[in-house]
Amino acid sequence: MKKVIKLAVVFAAVVLSGNLHAQEKKVKLENSLLWEISGNGLTEPSYLYGTMHMMCEDDFLIKEKVEKAFENTDKLALELDFDDPSELMAMQSMTTSTIPLSERLSKEDYATLDNFLQTKLGVKASQFENYTLIGIMSVVMFKSLNCPPKMYEVEFMQQAMANKREILGLEKVEAQVTGFSESYTDEEFIDQLKYYDTSYFDEMVAVYKEENLNGLYEMVIDEKFMDADAKTIMLDNRNKNWVAIMPELMKVQPVFFAVGAGHLPGENGVINLLRNAGYSVKPVLK
Repeated sequence: MKKVIKLAVVFAAVVLSGNLHAQEKKVKLENSLLWEISGNGLTEPSYLYGTMHMMCEDDFLIKEKVEKAFENTDKLALELDFDDPSELMAMQSMTTSTIPLSERLSKEDYATLDNFLQTKLGVKASQFENYTLIGIMSVVMFKSLNCPPKMYEVEFMQQAMANKREILGLEKVEAQVTGFSESYTDEEFIDQLKYYDTSYFDEMVAVYKEENLNGLYEMVIDEKFMDADAKTIMLDNRNKNWVAIMPELMKVQPVFFAVGAGHLPGENGVINLLRNAGYSVKPVLK
């Protein structure tokens, strides 16, 4: 399980980087992280929960309404299947490389990264020669959090395993890595690292505790993280792929879907896409 938690930190690094700026139709949602999915032929409701992939243990809370919804479902669906050994291996491979970092990056990008790491962490880039940029981001994020972390995906997975429930993944690690490479140049990726500091996490946690999906979405689509093309790749397309899979899963048994909260709002968010597909998606307020 320790290995799963370590890899989940990498997963958090990948998903928290899925941010952007784009013009789109505003879809304002009620303040709730938990949503009931019903109608359109479903005999029992499924549930959709927006997670924050990593936060301090002291801030972590699973509310009673979430526990009840989880108990009323038969399967758990996460963005990635942490129960699949091949997916765990794929996540591990995301963080390391046999080609030294100094050879993979241009001299300019390497110098920029080296300066950042010395300023931020007090270490040189040479200490990360066998890391990928995603691996380095996971280290930066963990250091910025500056506390013992907890992750909703891991907590839900542990509960599902204890109750012998099937755990599913809505996509593969390979799809996330491909999306990342198509969205960022090395220079853009390195430039983003400076934004992941304690104040960023504190602000996000405060908005998350309010269950303010609209506020979270505004943070997620901030233009300093991603442009409109990257938004399409990192959020919109992935949301559409998930919503194409979800009906078949829900038709057989009720499912508890837990994905990053930033994927729920927006014109192409999971909630609006499910509604467009004919489902009733309502906030669970208590």
